[in-house]
Amino acid sequence: MKVALYVRYLESPLRQQLQLLTDMLHRNGVDTEEVSDRLPVGIHYDFLFSIGGDGTLLSSVHLIGNRDIPVLGINFGHLGFLTTAGRDDIDTLVSDILASRYTLEPRTLLQITAPAISPLTALNEVCLHRLDDAPLLRTDLFVDNDFVATYAGDGLIVATPTGSTAYSLSCGGPILTPNSGCFVITPIAAHNLTLRPIIVPDGAHLRLATHPSPQSFNLSVDSQQQHLASGTEINLSRAPFTVRLVRLHRQTFFTAIHQKLGWNF
Repeated sequence: MKVALYVRYLESPLRQQLQLLTDMLHRNGVDTEEVSDRLPVGIHYDFLFSIGGDGTLLSSVHLIGNRDIPVLGINFGHLGFLTTAGRDDIDTLVSDILASRYTLEPRTLLQITAPAISPLTALNEVCLHRLDDAPLLRTDLFVDNDFVATYAGDGLIVATPTGSTAYSLSCGGPILTPNSGCFVITPIAAHNLTLRPIIVPDGAHLRLATHPSPQSFNLSVDSQQQHLASGTEINLSRAPFTVRLVRLHRQTFFTAIHQKLGWNF
């Protein structure tokens, strides 16, 4: 078994815990390789361990692209909603992986195309947001070429089921189970109170047409951000591939909801 260890940044005490994980894997005959800004081509990895928080896991998904490598998140950060285990669970984690006591959950990705940018994918969400000193961002939403509404406000989020528990949730969007087969479109501080979150099938084609304005706006694709000129159209659809996240045998989506979002407490 060969495991890629993806690490962005760890303070010294956490580096010591990473070394404990690496030593334990080596003692059990697992080969490891630490990777950073790229994943070597032509090498087979059985897993990619994302070491950090949710932001690190999102970056790891962009790192592997369309390569079929299961991703296992180990939370060395704070909340770690998307991660599989915490840094105190290393013993159990390694034994479960070696004994194949886990499942692989396919997660839908959003594919993003727009003028002047390379095609991108998102595990969590695509967010259009006005700049701090800009007026309301006005965006027309089309679903399969049907006009839905003009959203005027701070911005608009299109989230996958995985991303429904992130920024979209904090803006009043619903929680979607990972296998829902849909996307949720959530306005950010909409100027019109009748504009509410809407759920659409993930087989739909979405077009976001921003109204022309002297000000640019911010496009956020998971952890990647860039400014685009107002008037830009952004096309969204389900990516032709998925990413597989590792879930240990004692875990479900709802145990994560209970433990990490504090439901029923």
